[in-house]
Amino acid sequence: MTEEQQPIRVLVVEDDPVAADAHVMYVGRVPGFVAVGKAHTGAQARRVLDRTPVDLLLLDLHLPDVHGLQFARSLRAAGHHADVIAVTSARDLAVVREGVSLGVVQYVLKPFTFATLRDRLVRYAEFHAAAGEASGQDEVDRALATLRAPSPAALPKGLSGPTLERVTGALRKAPQGLTAAGVAEAIGISRITARRYLEHLVETGRCARSPQYGQVGRPELVYRWVPQGR
Repeated sequence: MTEEQQPIRVLVVEDDPVAADAHVMYVGRVPGFVAVGKAHTGAQARRVLDRTPVDLLLLDLHLPDVHGLQFARSLRAAGHHADVIAVTSARDLAVVREGVSLGVVQYVLKPFTFATLRDRLVRYAEFHAAAGEASGQDEVDRALATLRAPSPAALPKGLSGPTLERVTGALRKAPQGLTAAGVAEAIGISRITARRYLEHLVETGRCARSPQYGQVGRPELVYRWVPQGR
């Protein structure tokens, strides 16, 4: 970053203190970004915005005192022009459409990893840095594609998207959890292969594992899908 380039200033708005601290840490790990504060309610966020320049809000949509989109709407009415990356477990596309009109440039679904947020921030930085007049339609399209079309996170070598979806589907249908052998039997893959996919889901925060003790022998690991928060 040159002397002329200022870091993108991010305000983290998240009601869960642990999650807020994690998001601040994530932002600080991405070059070109700086977290200028955190807030746990809409009222706290408004006070920060009134006294601190902010370029981007990392905004939880489910705040204790106001819905995130209602908060974004009030900011626009008050003349605040910071962009918004919405953090939510909601998958309602009507909410997504409403957010677009209010300056929501990206959505990050909970739970997410640092790599997911880093990808969104890097793409936002590319869009944010674009300046001047576009030479034509192609340049406009490229700028919007940078923001709107993030590439899917790469899977570890040897894992495939379709098989991962099948493993995920099996876990979702078994709220009591499944062992690697149970997943293997459910979708027709080997136990070793099932274990690799399950461990990947654990690493990315999508499922949790715990030992299940039987009467004899070593305990088996049971994997349970992690619900999507609020």
